[in-house]
Amino acid sequence: MTAVIDVESGNLALGGRPVLRGISLSVKQGEVVALLGSNGSGKSTLVRGLMGLVKWSSGDVRLFDVSLPSFRDWHRVGYVPQQLAATSGVPATVKEVVSSGRLSRRRLLLPMRQADRAAVRSAIATVELTDRRHDAVSQLSSGQQQRVLIARALAGEPELFVLDEPNAGVDHHNQLGLARTLANLVDAGATVVVVLHELGPLAGLIDRAVLLQDGRIGYDVPPANDLTLQPTAGHAPVHHHPRSQPDHVPLGPGWEL
Repeated sequence: MTAVIDVESGNLALGGRPVLRGISLSVKQGEVVALLGSNGSGKSTLVRGLMGLVKWSSGDVRLFDVSLPSFRDWHRVGYVPQQLAATSGVPATVKEVVSSGRLSRRRLLLPMRQADRAAVRSAIATVELTDRRHDAVSQLSSGQQQRVLIARALAGEPELFVLDEPNAGVDHHNQLGLARTLANLVDAGATVVVVLHELGPLAGLIDRAVLLQDGRIGYDVPPANDLTLQPTAGHAPVHHHPRSQPDHVPLGPGWEL
């Protein structure tokens, strides 16, 4: 299968301090890969590096077989950042935020086309926020705010979804909704990279669990194995099983109970 993400000997420093060291990681088309590790292990920095938000010090980083500095097809990528960093102080409505997910697919300043409006409506409906589409994002609960960020990524109709701790501060009900939505995306052929502290309801979707420790890859579990990653200081055990239905919840759209 084609490599959607390919990193070879990647190193990244922030403020002169090495954060990622010798990262080599390949994610194939259609895979679901979880990036795991304790706070400060480098998970979010790795994701931000893949999205071009921070510059790599050295190494070869490629998206869809294109060198990251030359990559321009960002409509193929849907990025869901950490909730607090992305929604604090945002005065925009749900519809406005989700509509921004179409910017990579249309020319700046031009009005939205019918296809753009349809994609926005579909994304909002998928996360079950149609009745809140005119509300300010700041008025929503943390779980609903996370849904808005997911809808923004969905609106762009990308091939690769990258999510940075989408379950942080979100209740179990919303975690199940995310699992159902991601399962539908994977069934449609999407590739998913998700940063997690624990697998939770997403466990049944994960093909590989990549554990970061002190800026290095400690484990990369192949999907055929049923392993427990033994914890080091500050790490909980990580159980990996072949892909299955998340929490045995029927895979329909949305966040319904």
